[in-house]
Amino acid sequence: MSHSHSGGPTADVSVRVAWADDAAAIAAVQLRAWPELYAGLLPAEVLPTDVDAVAAQWRAALTKPADARNRVLVALERNRVVGFALTSPAADPDCDPVADGELAEVTLDPGERAKGHGSRLLQAAVDTLAADRFTRAVTWVNAGDDALRTFLTDAGWAPDTAHRELDLDGTGETTVKQVRLHTAIA
Repeated sequence: MSHSHSGGPTADVSVRVAWADDAAAIAAVQLRAWPELYAGLLPAEVLPTDVDAVAAQWRAALTKPADARNRVLVALERNRVVGFALTSPAADPDCDPVADGELAEVTLDPGERAKGHGSRLLQAAVDTLAADRFTRAVTWVNAGDDALRTFLTDAGWAPDTAHRELDLDGTGETTVKQVRLHTAIA
């Protein structure tokens, strides 16, 4: 399968700021992506499956963000949501919440990989962070997620030596190691 790289997006793919009406579609993408994201880390039965409950959380976040710089972007194929990205001020204690923005999540529908959506979303997220006057962006990646880490390093992100361990189920039994990547924003 050959991929041609033209300069701009074609008419049927785009990225835009999410609307409250996108909540259900975003939730559906997230629920489809989670089993793959947490494969080998969490048993499938502990992952949320109630799309309505997750959509309600998204609707609340989209309607009344906690911070004006909390942004949600959606990647579209025609008018179908195929991925989303979240940007916000960086929350880490060693970050400057004025200068440092965070790419909190970039998630694609597992069936929509390798079509350029991820690259478009990442570019839009960095543009959004720049518009919000951040000069550096950080993001956390599961240490074992080679695909995401390679995607980001290919786009010019680099490890900044910070790392952490997340407790996924609150018991301390299920943890995931994460590494932080960063990039300067022009």
